[in-house]
Amino acid sequence: MPEPDFFTVLLLLVSPAAGSFLGVLVDRLPRGEDVVRARSACRACGRALRPRDLLPVLSFVMARGRCRGCGAAIPAWHLYLEIAAPGLAVLALLAGGGAAHVWLTALVLWLLLALAVSDLIWMRLPDVLTLALALAALVRAGLAGHAAMAGLGALLGVGSFWMIRWGYARLRGREGLGLGDVKLMAGIGAFCGPGLLPHVVLAGALLGVLAVLLAAVRSGQGPAGDARQPFGAALAAAAVLVWLWTAAGQAAI
Repeated sequence: MPEPDFFTVLLLLVSPAAGSFLGVLVDRLPRGEDVVRARSACRACGRALRPRDLLPVLSFVMARGRCRGCGAAIPAWHLYLEIAAPGLAVLALLAGGGAAHVWLTALVLWLLLALAVSDLIWMRLPDVLTLALALAALVRAGLAGHAAMAGLGALLGVGSFWMIRWGYARLRGREGLGLGDVKLMAGIGAFCGPGLLPHVVLAGALLGVLAVLLAAVRSGQGPAGDARQPFGAALAAAAVLVWLWTAAGQAAI
């Protein structure tokens, strides 16, 4: 990890707030709501949140996970995002690189986190987030001098998943892969590069199968073959795991 400097400290300071904003994006984008101008409010009673209600982690803990007005439970995933975002920022710092590289790595990891949670909760991957992921990954690669490889990775990711989506629909007569997953692969391909795409897809498939089996065990019923699964969340998690694997073997990626 590089010696602490202004940019390092700043990243660590803003990361909890970044996690809180990720919660806003996950909560509002799938609903088609404004994420900039609309004030934060309790979903149950409509009470506008005050500054003391918007402190990352602390507000949730002090309010014991409930609205101060009506007592309705606040979804715990808001807290998880506010905790996970600083953790991902630390991983970006540990991977190393210049200030811009580290910040863009953290941004990519945050976007992957938001997309995974959105897919788990809503079974949706908002276009705004998939586009932002692709742009952040391409800019990150461009600063490192790997723009061509990142572009190739994005094209291969989108192209391969589009062909899988098209082929499945032709063979089975129904959609088997969401268009959001296809768009997600643009950012993942740009982030990991073409050489690591097979690793990401394999890891994502294994994570997806594991999640289905665990859900079947918990429910006491066999896995439903036609049930929708949040494959985008598995792919996002796999991308982070593959990145960690490569980061462990080099000073900066």
